[in-house]
Amino acid sequence: MACDWAAPLGLSVSEQTALQQAPLFQGLGDDALGQLLTGATVAPLLQGQPLFLQDEPAKRLFLLLTGWVRLYRLGHDGTEAIVGVVAAGETFAEAASFADAVYPVCADAIAPSRVLCLAKSAFERAIAADGTIALRMLGSLSHRLRRLVVQIEHLQVKSAPQRLASFLVGLSPARTGGVTLTLSLPKALIAQRLGMRPETLSRAFATLRKLGVSQRGSEVTIADLGTLAGFADTDGRSGCC
Repeated sequence: MACDWAAPLGLSVSEQTALQQAPLFQGLGDDALGQLLTGATVAPLLQGQPLFLQDEPAKRLFLLLTGWVRLYRLGHDGTEAIVGVVAAGETFAEAASFADAVYPVCADAIAPSRVLCLAKSAFERAIAADGTIALRMLGSLSHRLRRLVVQIEHLQVKSAPQRLASFLVGLSPARTGGVTLTLSLPKALIAQRLGMRPETLSRAFATLRKLGVSQRGSEVTIADLGTLAGFADTDGRSGCC
């Protein structure tokens, strides 16, 4: 049965779960969630459709329910510099929203996506009424910082094949056995997310063949997720590429 706060938004059961498991909302009761979701909307985005533009006033923050979103900055000459790629279950634009600032980047969908758009004003009212929500916000930003630290660590100590292995394991809802995944991201953006060049990504896929990973177009077949996860967690300095 849908929760009272979920019904007006038309969230599926899996989307409700994604919301409740996001660090920003984890552990909050239905009443607190209802306050935070006042004025929230769900934006269905087609591939390539923009969500917000660089230098727009930051009046909302976001939770990606399904799909992928690209964050990038535009240079004065129109060139794009990709800042990050957001996966389902991740929140973004919190810092800009609560700094009374503008969005420092553009955001658009790189696959068909559903985004929960949260009103900054609802958070301000909820925080004024309940200080524990402010602590939850700080916890969410702390979680984001820890995740960035882990990403930096992976870039420094994990080999390219290990970073790719970790990414593939993270895409699978299962954790053991064999699985076939469909990559909804272009290889260039997967490489960007993993901090490598597209040609390095191709070599990483080739290296993972000996671990039972095969790729044909956008489909990736993994013979055993446990084996791949074990490889991803080994000392990166012993990896290749």
